[in-house]
Amino acid sequence: MPEGPEIRRAAERVDSAVGGQIADDVFFAFDRLKPYERQLIGQRIDEVTTRGKGMLTRFEGGLSVYTHNQLYGLWYVMRNDRLPKTGRQLRFAIRSGDRRALLYSASEIEVLDVAGERRHPYLSRLGPDVLSQSSTADDLAARLDEPRFRGRQLAALLLDQSFVAGLGNYLRAEILFEARIHPRRRAADCSAEERRRLGNRVIALARRTYRTRGITLAPSRVAELKAAGAPRSDYRFWVYGRGGEPCRVCGRRLEVESAGGRKCFWCPSCQSGRYSGPLRKGEG
Repeated sequence: MPEGPEIRRAAERVDSAVGGQIADDVFFAFDRLKPYERQLIGQRIDEVTTRGKGMLTRFEGGLSVYTHNQLYGLWYVMRNDRLPKTGRQLRFAIRSGDRRALLYSASEIEVLDVAGERRHPYLSRLGPDVLSQSSTADDLAARLDEPRFRGRQLAALLLDQSFVAGLGNYLRAEILFEARIHPRRRAADCSAEERRRLGNRVIALARRTYRTRGITLAPSRVAELKAAGAPRSDYRFWVYGRGGEPCRVCGRRLEVESAGGRKCFWCPSCQSGRYSGPLRKGEG
C-alpha cells in the first residue's frame, strides 16, 4: 500500500496537471457517483492535497473528491491523446486542457462537502499528518505518553492512523530500526529519551522518503552502494523486506515476524535494548 510520502508525490503530480484549471471532463466508474460528473464539470480545481494516505481533489464549488489508493490504486498523469498500457480498471478521471489525471483500481472514492469531510470515518479520526510542517518530533514524543497510546505495542501503534497519519508497513520497520527500539516494546516502556528519539525518526524518515522517492537508507550509505554498482532494491531499506539477511550496522541476522497484522522486520541486536552502537555519523 502506498504510504504518505508516495501519496503526497502523486498529489503533486495531479495538482501540477490540473490544479488551478477548469475541469473540462470528470469521470466516475461507480454509479453512485455518476450524478456528480455534471456538477463538477466546468468548475475550477482549486487544489489537490493529502491527509495521511488519502487524497483530496478540491473543487471551487465546495465539493472535494476523496480517494484512497488502498493496495492497488495507481494514479497516471498523461496527455489527452494517450492512455496507459495497463489491465487495471479506470475508477476516476479529470481532464483539463491537454492533460488528464487518471486513477486506476482504487475502490475507496467519495464526493464530500466540508461537513462530510469532518464526518468521514477515515478523515475524521486521523492524527497529525507526518508530512505536515506543523507536526513536530516533540509533539509526537508527547503523544506517545498519552493514556490512549502509552499501553500499545509500538509495532501496532505506528500503523494506527489516529496516532500519526501517513505511516505504513515499510516506514514502521525503518523508523523502529533507526530509533533502536524493539517492535514489541510498549510506548509506556520507553524512556523519555527513547520517546524523543522515536518522534524524531518518525518525522525524519517520512520526510526522507518523500525527498528520495521511497529510499529510507541514509544518503551516505546509498552513495556507497551505488558506487559499488548495487541496484535500487539493495540500497533502499535498512531492514524492511530483508529478513534473514545481515544487519547493515551490526551484521546480525535480521528477524521477521507478524506484528500488528503485518510482517515486521527488525534486528535482534540493534533493537534489543542492550545494543548501544549508533548509526555511523551522517546516517541519522
